[in-house]
Amino acid sequence: NKCEFSFGDSEKDGDLALGMRKRNSFYEVVTLKDCNIVDNDFLKIINTTLEFFTENNIPFYHKKRHDGQLRHLVVRAAFTGEILINLITTSYYTFSPDEYAKAILDTELSGKIAGILHTINDSLADVVQSDETKILYGNDYFYENLLGLKFKISAFSFFQTNSKGAEKLYSVVREYAGDTSGKVVFDLYCGTGTIGQIMSEGSKKVIGIEIVEEAVEAAKINAELNGI
Repeated sequence: NKCEFSFGDSEKDGDLALGMRKRNSFYEVVTLKDCNIVDNDFLKIINTTLEFFTENNIPFYHKKRHDGQLRHLVVRAAFTGEILINLITTSYYTFSPDEYAKAILDTELSGKIAGILHTINDSLADVVQSDETKILYGNDYFYENLLGLKFKISAFSFFQTNSKGAEKLYSVVREYAGDTSGKVVFDLYCGTGTIGQIMSEGSKKVIGIEIVEEAVEAAKINAELNGI
């Protein structure tokens, strides 16, 4: 349900590429045109993005020279069909973010776009982080359904990357915990409280413990969404 794609060139001074880092290469990127483990909408979004920036002649951010504009593209999708797209660039850019958003919205997708974001990142490190994030369209979150519960997920919140895998994992957790009726359950390092809420049915009380304040606030919202 989430992939972080990198901008780069297909070879030294080659064409703009968007996808995954080439094996054993620090710079070169292989454009993702076919993949067995991501939704087909991801490939369409990559294609539209690549076409837009190639036509507008916008350069990728070069990690060694520290110049250029395009850094990453993060795409998240849910069982619900909602899609969240986050374009990460440097603070200096010469394209219109609104025109980029329009190009994405004009792309024929199976899912529904919940939001398109533009994140500014001037960090020297090759990581996805936000100095500032603007909403170009929709919202900065989407909803996912797991085991009959609804979870609100923002662009930067942690969530199990494989939703079907998460359902299996949480089912095993619930099975291993056994009968929790009348008992207090502690969900340590609870994040947005997904396991805690899944364990809440039949339990006397669930206490989630987490150091990241934003995750705790998201957990409260999710608990309210699910009437827990």
